[in-house]
Amino acid sequence: MNRKNIILSIVIIVIISTLVWVKLKSNANDASKNAKPSSKGQAILVTAYIVAPQTIDNKVQVTGSIMANEEVELKTETAGKITGLYIKEGSRVKKGELLVKINDADLQGQLKKIQNMIKLDSENEFREKKLLDAKGISQEEYDVALNKLNADKADEDIIKAQIAKTEIKAPFDGVVGLRNVSEGSYISNATTVAFVVELDPVKIDFSIPEKYMNEVKTRDEVIFSVAGIKKDFIGIIYAIEPRIDMTSRTIEIRAHASNKDQKLLSGAFASIELVLKKKENIIMVPTQSIIPALKAQKVFLAKNGKAVPAMVETGMRTDASIEITNGLQVGDTVITTGIMQLRPNVPVKVIDVK
Repeated sequence: MNRKNIILSIVIIVIISTLVWVKLKSNANDASKNAKPSSKGQAILVTAYIVAPQTIDNKVQVTGSIMANEEVELKTETAGKITGLYIKEGSRVKKGELLVKINDADLQGQLKKIQNMIKLDSENEFREKKLLDAKGISQEEYDVALNKLNADKADEDIIKAQIAKTEIKAPFDGVVGLRNVSEGSYISNATTVAFVVELDPVKIDFSIPEKYMNEVKTRDEVIFSVAGIKKDFIGIIYAIEPRIDMTSRTIEIRAHASNKDQKLLSGAFASIELVLKKKENIIMVPTQSIIPALKAQKVFLAKNGKAVPAMVETGMRTDASIEITNGLQVGDTVITTGIMQLRPNVPVKVIDVK
């Protein structure tokens, strides 16, 4: 009985082994059948762009700074104690308006003294002139009196100039800022009293790469914006630096813009868009179609159902496109998706064209 069970078990094992072997062979045959098409290579599905000539605005995005039309740091030319402070912070001032007066009592005393001497010298010169006309004195004696008068007048001018240095006046119409001194303070020529700025119009300073040097000129418009103000401003270029900065290889440009509402402040950061002359009949392709290569760039073209590489040279860029200056012709089909799967002469199928 035990022998029969052993034989039965062996038979069952043989049957099961046979069935497993048949199943595995069947799966292997199916796999080999399915592998045949892939060995031939299926076409890669891609989208493409048909090259066509375009006319676009050539725009340059740069950053710059807002500057006051005029700005000066008020400082004294002579040291001394402030006897008069006529600055009202944040107020408008007129050119020539007295803002600060420094003690000049000693100079005023010297001025009165020299003025009295001039009066006496003038009377003496008048008498000497009468005597000269009457042949009562020599020409030399008269010249001494005249020179004394002229020397005292020169001394008077020097003292008046020294007195003028004790006054700080507004150099132009503008707005005076925050003062840093008080009446009675002792200040020197290193002390900053306050700032005076003229904010209408304002200046916009910025730089552009040297390659655009022949595409920008005076009276061109610039569009700029600043943080905190939800609107764009328009400026007009009025000055271009006549040299290229050797360090940055850029050209400095200055524009001005109206600022009647005084919203634009000196020192503000500006985002600037400079619109250069339009470029016509140029070739632009989507940025994602460009593939970096060793010391070059390339794209893949769809030709006769295959991917064909083409080396290109590029120019200006926008947010979504890049200019091709060499390497493509109008009518070429540039592949824009599936780029990473492409190899030369790989079969492709264009499923969408833009």
